[in-house]
Amino acid sequence: METPDLLMLEREYRAGGITLLCGVDEAGRGPLAGPVYAAAVILPAEFDLPGLNDSKKLSPKKRERLYDLIKDQAVSYCIASASEREIDEVNILQATFLAMNRAVLGLSVRPQFALVDGNRDPGLDVPTRCVVGGDAKSASIAAASILAKVERDRVMEQLHEQYPQYAFDKHKGYPTKLHYEKIAAFGPSPVHRQSFLKKFYAGHSR
Repeated sequence: METPDLLMLEREYRAGGITLLCGVDEAGRGPLAGPVYAAAVILPAEFDLPGLNDSKKLSPKKRERLYDLIKDQAVSYCIASASEREIDEVNILQATFLAMNRAVLGLSVRPQFALVDGNRDPGLDVPTRCVVGGDAKSASIAAASILAKVERDRVMEQLHEQYPQYAFDKHKGYPTKLHYEKIAAFGPSPVHRQSFLKKFYAGHSR
């Protein structure tokens, strides 16, 4: 299988004079619990990130290794989140945009341009291009996807220590059979997204 060219977009923008190109991606839009995370990454012209790819296509061990390499080599990076309460207040899409904006604003260097995974513009304070499937098409977005995913998984491991009855360490908050069984047995925790549980409540008497 041919390896995707993750540098095609980066080369295109660098040829046009944009050297501070920022990749933006999120992790955790679908789970029933925990925050949604986003990361923004500006990679240098030259970097060594062997195996860089869409975070969903990498094993946890490979993601962890790349997480450290990306942080070491990036010109700038920032990882940000929006809480489960914010998700309930403004909806998951707007909360994701909130996390993305926080990540870009948190960069120590202002980017000239941002490549954002997906087809919805988050309203960043920099010129933006949305790239569908961007984490498999852009090294910058792929790097951001890894930072966001690893950071969120670590937070869910911490929440498992706080709420072990929900087995967050196993499903990371995603809507698995096990997770629904735990909610049915123990009710929701303070870190569950209440707006995501409406259909569940409708099918279960409490």
